[in-house]
Amino acid sequence: MTVETKGDLTKVNQQLEEFSKIVNSDHATRSVSSNELLRVGVDLGTSSIVLTVLDEDNNPLYGAFEYDHAVRDGIVVDFIESINILKRLKQKAESVLGVTLIRACGAIPPGTGDGSKKVVQNVIESANFECLRVVDEPTAAAKFLRISTGTVVDIGGGTTGISIFEDGQLVEVVDEPTGGIHMTLVLAGNHHIDSDEAELMKRDATKEDEVFMVIRPVVEKMAMITKKTVTNKLQQPVIVVGGAINFKDFIKTFSKTLQIDAIKPVFPQFVTPLGIAMYDYVD
Repeated sequence: MTVETKGDLTKVNQQLEEFSKIVNSDHATRSVSSNELLRVGVDLGTSSIVLTVLDEDNNPLYGAFEYDHAVRDGIVVDFIESINILKRLKQKAESVLGVTLIRACGAIPPGTGDGSKKVVQNVIESANFECLRVVDEPTAAAKFLRISTGTVVDIGGGTTGISIFEDGQLVEVVDEPTGGIHMTLVLAGNHHIDSDEAELMKRDATKEDEVFMVIRPVVEKMAMITKKTVTNKLQQPVIVVGGAINFKDFIKTFSKTLQIDAIKPVFPQFVTPLGIAMYDYVD
């Protein structure tokens, strides 16, 4: 049984578990030679910037991230902060790996245009990388998930991206402005607190039940967006990824509204960053 046909995430989850152990741990999974081909991905997310390093066979070697306020709804709004964070992540990775990282790939929410793609490229190149390509986020996620036929719903900080694949071909890709930041805003309004405080509350595992009760309507809206956007086009399996879905009741709620059983990998926040790095190759 494979991801392509049945939605089996066994291999995917093994790699995600391995990657989660090394993120921000100041060590790599193994030593790296100076002439080894490495693949690097940069995910400029709304809540964090993630740097991912894979080997030539797409096995995770190293990862690190920093929380940020430089991106809003998938668009870079603070160019300098993005560059400085990425430079720090690059320096840290090079120190751990003992090699210089030359190239990197980036990603954008689908439908945000060439302007957004150019900004991401400029951030990566200003951090002293050569930027080979910038891809759609849910398409990058699908690459890591090894999907041939299915639907990937990538719920990020600012947007919900949906990609539909049939027999290895991308047949539909859309993006809607509802994501983790909207959960935060609803939480802030409900508790009469500012968004920074609400964001910290959202990440507090001890308050998960309380938080999810408030943000449940946002999750249901994300599922309705998916359902309405891809009516008669949706392919199974439906795999949901992104940092905004790390609630134990998320998939149950999402599936109920979608009226199709969706699944999620472990550590879904790392699926897209790993997929981005897989695009770092020379044609």
